[in-house]
Amino acid sequence: MTQKTDYYLILGVARAADAAELKRAYRKLAMELHPDRNPGNDEAEAKFKEASEAYQVLSDPEKRQLYDRFGHAGPARGGQGFADVGDIFSAFGDIFGDMFGQRQGGRRGPARGADIETQVVLTLLEASTGVKKDIQVARRVACETCKGSGAAPGTEPEVCQQCGGRGQVMHSQGFLMIQTTCPVCRGEGRVIRKPCPTCDGNGFERQEDSLQISVPAGVEDGSTLRVAGRGEAGPRGGAAGNLFVVLRVREDERFERDGVHLHTEVEVSFPQLALGARVKVPTLAGDAEVDVRAGSQPGDTVSLRGQGMPSLEGRGHGDIVAHLKLVVPKSLSDEAEQHLRAFAQAGGDKVTPEKSGLFGRKKKK
Repeated sequence: MTQKTDYYLILGVARAADAAELKRAYRKLAMELHPDRNPGNDEAEAKFKEASEAYQVLSDPEKRQLYDRFGHAGPARGGQGFADVGDIFSAFGDIFGDMFGQRQGGRRGPARGADIETQVVLTLLEASTGVKKDIQVARRVACETCKGSGAAPGTEPEVCQQCGGRGQVMHSQGFLMIQTTCPVCRGEGRVIRKPCPTCDGNGFERQEDSLQISVPAGVEDGSTLRVAGRGEAGPRGGAAGNLFVVLRVREDERFERDGVHLHTEVEVSFPQLALGARVKVPTLAGDAEVDVRAGSQPGDTVSLRGQGMPSLEGRGHGDIVAHLKLVVPKSLSDEAEQHLRAFAQAGGDKVTPEKSGLFGRKKKK
């Protein structure tokens, strides 16, 4: 008799794992080993059943207690295991959800279509005010000719004679009966004798959709909008997937964004820092003026309250923070040089002697 593998080892969890950990581990394995992802793979189907049996026992407090105490013989007293894959889907339908589409009697039913993604580029101003954008998206929709059936007009898909419409077939393996995906219909439970000439029997065609999206004020680069039902059409009449619009906010050379706050640099001269001044600061709506206090230092900041980006949660606006950048002139007039030397002398600062010229000019005689 073949030795069974430890259930905790099968799911890859510790013996102290809680219900949430067990569910996550089983869902991950089920997605990897699901028959729809591994058509005709007997080994994957066997492991799928093994993982399902392990989860069936460990997710039940009473069966888990028996298993921890007596091993595989414990929960066997109350019955365990599954007759076929269909039993697994019936038992754990809440876990599989619409990952692959539920099965009825082994035959796959409608499944949700795939999600698709596109990008939209915004300016910083558009991100600050919100904007409506017209976009075009190529997606797969149900074929207009066959209405998604895949069969030529006037015909219908036929029940698969190999599996009787169940999508699964039984094989004898020694004294065991093994159930696998039907090789003729590949689990569909039906076959198309005369394919639709428009879609070649797959039930889909490509379509270019035009739609308008509303971008809320305050979005950041990388934010994503979900448009329900505008993704790929679902197979076998299933619901369409979703469209995800990734927003790319173009950089603005005037600002560096930090959440709802915008940082910028403002060039000022030494006299403006020393004596104070009123200087212009860029904003999203144009230039504004702010007061620089006398005695300000290079790198100090002045803020325009509420002039930054809006909060997505509707909690007001951030600020524009202006960083003061001292700019030293590369050339001076004779008069400006004389005044600057007088200032340096009054303050006791040592500077390059006047005879050499501050900027390499020869002294006038």
